[in-house]
Amino acid sequence: MSTTRAHLPAGLAAFDLTGRVALVTGSTRGLGRTIAEGLAAAGATVVVHGRSAEEGGIVAGEITDATGSAAHHAAFDVTDAAEVEAGIDRIERELGGIDVLVNNAGIQRRARIDEFRDEDWDALVQINLGAVFALSRRVSRGMIARGSGKLIQIGSVQSQFARPSIAAYAATKGAIVMFTRGLCADLGPHGVQANVIAPGYFETALTRALVDDEAFSAWVRGRTPAGRWGDPRDLVGAAVFLASAASDFVNGQTLYVDGGMTAVV
Repeated sequence: MSTTRAHLPAGLAAFDLTGRVALVTGSTRGLGRTIAEGLAAAGATVVVHGRSAEEGGIVAGEITDATGSAAHHAAFDVTDAAEVEAGIDRIERELGGIDVLVNNAGIQRRARIDEFRDEDWDALVQINLGAVFALSRRVSRGMIARGSGKLIQIGSVQSQFARPSIAAYAATKGAIVMFTRGLCADLGPHGVQANVIAPGYFETALTRALVDDEAFSAWVRGRTPAGRWGDPRDLVGAAVFLASAASDFVNGQTLYVDGGMTAVV
């Protein structure tokens, strides 16, 4: 059952996530952790996810301390369909339905196409695309039953642009955009919204080598109208918007959070 306009909260209340359960995959560090903390700060009950239960518990405790919102943790392999099913079952038993799913877990592999290894291609497809499929399929069942829900995929500017050595990675991120449009077609009639956040170049522990490469950093700053690398906190507003009632009429879209990179030539 879709939410009608008459039931939408007004003003800033539309962004309040109080009472919503949000699962953010790959959220023990990096962009995922910042998104999880941002959703918790907006009132959501957040489930921190990673492969290590110990690390997830530590991060969940830190998010609770920082925001005052309850944070939990879950540890399962997003590339294993059986583990995905069991992991979501546990979350639903303990916390109820998942209202917001942020598919953040992902990897990068770089090599020129003639040198690209089969195992790296398989890993990219399995984690960047297969896991998104499995989690979206499982979590959407509860969303359909409740008549509401938010699916947020983390894409990339490489959903639209390519650079040398990342053809395979760009293929997975481009597929995420079309997969999300398909989710919109399937789930929109059931009151569920599916959208993509596509970050530009962000400064994280995983990109430290690129940030420290002055030639590459100069290219990023020069190519980006904002003139800088992204800060992980730059993603929080987009995540809260797409997780909240404020975006109830936004579906199948890709929101580039890139300092303007994809807007200019």
